Amino acid sequence: MATSLGSNTYNRQNWEDADFPILCQTCLGENPYIRMTKEKYGKECKICARPFTVFRWCPGTRMRFKKTEVCQTCSKMKNVCQTCLLDLEYGLPIQVRDTGLAIKDEVPKSDVNKEYYTQNMEREIANSDGSRPVGQLGKATSSSDMLLKLARTTPYYKRNRPHICSFWVKGECKRGEECPYRHEKPTDPDDPLADQNIKDRYYGINDPVADKLLKRASTMPRLDPPEDKTITTLYIGGLGDTVTDGDLKSHFYQFGEIRTITIVQRQQCAFIQFATRQSAEMAAEKSFNKLIINGRRLTVKWGRSQAARGKEGVKDGVSEMGTRLDPVPGLPGALPPPPALDEEAPANYFNLDPSTSPAVMNIALPPPPGINPPPPGFGPPMFHPMGPMAPPMPPPMSMRPPGQIHYPSQDPQRMGAHAAHGSRHGD
Repeated sequence: MATSLGSNTYNRQNWEDADFPILCQTCLGENPYIRMTKEKYGKECKICARPFTVFRWCPGTRMRFKKTEVCQTCSKMKNVCQTCLLDLEYGLPIQVRDTGLAIKDEVPKSDVNKEYYTQNMEREIANSDGSRPVGQLGKATSSSDMLLKLARTTPYYKRNRPHICSFWVKGECKRGEECPYRHEKPTDPDDPLADQNIKDRYYGINDPVADKLLKRASTMPRLDPPEDKTITTLYIGGLGDTVTDGDLKSHFYQFGEIRTITIVQRQQCAFIQFATRQSAEMAAEKSFNKLIINGRRLTVKWGRSQAARGKEGVKDGVSEMGTRLDPVPGLPGALPPPPALDEEAPANYFNLDPSTSPAVMNIALPPPPGINPPPPGFGPPMFHPMGPMAPPMPPPMSMRPPGQIHYPSQDPQRMGAHAAHGSRHGD
């Protein structure tokens, strides 16, 4: 039997004897059939240093063995699990919970004051029915919206995995698959989450997990009420075809008197106007990012004032309420559409005269390298095709009689045509 070195060694009436531990669902494990070992006065509490009954169990297959770390009195004072020291209601660290509830529960840290404080808490726990926490936590009036957003709703069994095998990290583990520890690369030693302390977790100071969650909460979107106090209208978007005005009324009537409910089917949205600003603020706070009706998650925003609605609410001739606006006389109309391009018309990339036949366009190109230029009289004509000495041009294609096709090789005016004709007759 382990005994404490403090003054409680001689005051055994303060030693704790329990039949079952106070655990969260994650630490208990997913196996409904679990075996625990119970050691009476096996360890001293890591907070109050009093001996208590230690429970040890395995939460599941390929999980590490877990045991209770603090006594049940310290657990009930903070309403936390005896093993992980997370809140039993929200599954969050104590620092996050106290910040969300705006409470400051300072537990004494000196031995004498801690013993006196613990005895008073035990007396209060004995006088309570056990349905509500004790101390400052029991005096908290309502829950916080931040805690509801950060709360863990399902168990996180991954937290029960074995620790990393230090021999495997050094390359010296010879157990292989039979090793009960994890063969994974460890995290960065500079990571703040790698340095956690059970006393800091319990007292709610310098908790790296709590700091990470509080930073996440500060970056979460929120809906701030507008400065104009006359705005009592909320915009509800994403209605679809299944949400009716009756569904909206049945949800929002709990926050106060509703003046009007206007549904715009074209934009699948609605505008709910409350009678008072206080009712609108309460509805916006309770429904922002949490409103689900008929299986649809709806968007909640504040409505705009009349001045802003007149400037920003008109778009493409449709007002914010979905009504079509008449055009203002005197304004220029829309620009005409560009002319349609004729796909059959040839593309004139060089801005040439369309009446000019490509057959008579004489473009003198230099001979390729290595080939002598043609003798005089056989090369391209030296006159301009449009000059007075140029041969007559053939008629355009549109002015030729039907059935007649012009071939440049059969042109009687081309050079050498008479000589070729005479040689054929001579043959």
